[in-house]
Amino acid sequence: MSDTADRLVPLSPHEEAVMRALGRFLLVMPRALDADLMREQRLSLSEYSVLRHLSETAGQSMRMSELAYACDMSLSGMTRLAAKLETQGHLRRIRCTEDARGANAVLTERGLTRLREAWPTHLASVRRHIFDHLDGIDPARLAAAFAAMATEP
Repeated sequence: MSDTADRLVPLSPHEEAVMRALGRFLLVMPRALDADLMREQRLSLSEYSVLRHLSETAGQSMRMSELAYACDMSLSGMTRLAAKLETQGHLRRIRCTEDARGANAVLTERGLTRLREAWPTHLASVRRHIFDHLDGIDPARLAAAFAAMATEP
């Protein structure tokens, strides 16, 4: 038996339940949030995420590769989505001044207006699907735990 196998401690029933519930949550939650946005705003969660990330950055601009990473998308997927949002007037793509090979996505006023229109729907969806189920759970501790898990190698 390997040294690693000797140190393995099976999950308790409660830990196993957490793992299974978390796995299900990670599958179901994006779909639920997307469905609410699509139904009420005709805007996908991916589109909302792009507009939100751009709105939160200095100059409301991000390099396309960084935006793809922030939205957990491939660069080619981000390129297609940015083209759609650009056609709708929600963002512009411009060449990077630092590196002419790259492009930046820049949020337009129309895009910011669209984000502000969709925000109440997204907020209500997040409250209904997530925070309404966290009674008695400290959100600061939960956020810190998620942040710690997301930074592990």
